[in-house]
Amino acid sequence: MLRFGTLAGGPLPGTGQRPYVGGMLNYERRCAEIINQTSLLVSSLDGADLSIQVPSIPDWTLNQLVRHVGHAHRWADLMIREKVREIPYDRNGAQQLASYVGEKASDVVPWLLEGASSLAEALSEVDPDEMIAVIGGHPGPRVWSWRMAHETVIHRWDVVNTLGVPFELDPEVTRDTLAEWTALALPYAFMRWPAETAPLLGPGRTVHLHATDVDAELVIDLTGSRPVVRKGHEKAAVALRGPVVELVLAVYRRRPVDGLEVFGDSELLDLFLDRVRF
Repeated sequence: MLRFGTLAGGPLPGTGQRPYVGGMLNYERRCAEIINQTSLLVSSLDGADLSIQVPSIPDWTLNQLVRHVGHAHRWADLMIREKVREIPYDRNGAQQLASYVGEKASDVVPWLLEGASSLAEALSEVDPDEMIAVIGGHPGPRVWSWRMAHETVIHRWDVVNTLGVPFELDPEVTRDTLAEWTALALPYAFMRWPAETAPLLGPGRTVHLHATDVDAELVIDLTGSRPVVRKGHEKAAVALRGPVVELVLAVYRRRPVDGLEVFGDSELLDLFLDRVRF
């Protein structure tokens, strides 16, 4: 899960830029998607062996991944219900997973559903613009509804991919997932790993993400001191084209770009996807 340690409460260090909190879905829809995506996730767990390794996150078993998602929900729930101003990172159990072994789906499914429902309820009971659990100067309810909805989307893919179950995602939700990645994960990577991402910046360095099945085109401009994202169709140093869900999986490093259309500087694209990690 993306951790916003140095994003909380201020701009990205060295950029003066605050993460944009936009996207395709409204606040109420994102709250609903926390429950919906969790329900879809658990529907694939019936009879599953939770001890198997997750290929996309090889350090975790399915057991640990499910607990990770549930603890992330509960951490966000705690912050919203207690209306904390500062984010309590020491109360986040989403990375402390070693003890979760030998559980069955029947042990974890009710717990996971309960946490998702509680978080959605907590978010619905506060003003979306209330300055609690603040991230990057933005109201926590808006950002955490966005982050937790798509945290669940991506980890649902991890689950179904592990089990060999088909993955389907509403196009509007997928567009919102892509927007969330560009608004939060992308600037986070440049802040968190400045030495690794620095080679991406330079004259003429632009990346175009072009969905072929929905209206979603983004240009990531790397020509300055920080990435800048624009909507629309522009000629870029490299373009990646394909169905929007495949673009999402590519930028989240869940799939290679093989099978998608790549035009232009493929080496820049490979470097970009390697360095901008979640």
